[in-house]
Amino acid sequence: MDDMRLNINFPIVSGNPLIEQTQKVDKDVNDAADKDSFKSILTEMLRKNSEVNFSKHAVKRAIDHNIELNDENLSRLNEGVKMASEKNLEEPLILVGNTAFLVNIPNNTVITAVDSSDMKGNVFTNIDGTVII
Repeated sequence: MDDMRLNINFPIVSGNPLIEQTQKVDKDVNDAADKDSFKSILTEMLRKNSEVNFSKHAVKRAIDHNIELNDENLSRLNEGVKMASEKNLEEPLILVGNTAFLVNIPNNTVITAVDSSDMKGNVFTNIDGTVII
């Protein structure tokens, strides 16, 4: 008669790897959820409080570099976009305090954001003007 038992080989390890792996996955999921929820909250706030749109890259830069996007800064950014539009600029660099925004005026979209610590030593190319607010 044939042996009907399953032959399963488990590695011998100390501790409980299944619990440790589950805890690691839970932590990774929670970290990702926190970042995703913050990103969704920031995106929603920008949509409500700003006349200009933010690209996914610009939102990611703002989150990664802790760029402050409060009502005052967004108002100043919107004012800079209007000024650039009146001067028929297409891709200006708009300086709001210690933050630089590269904006595509025809699409009314912030392409990227750079904080003061990243500005030093950088060269901004493909811009057709600068607005300082």
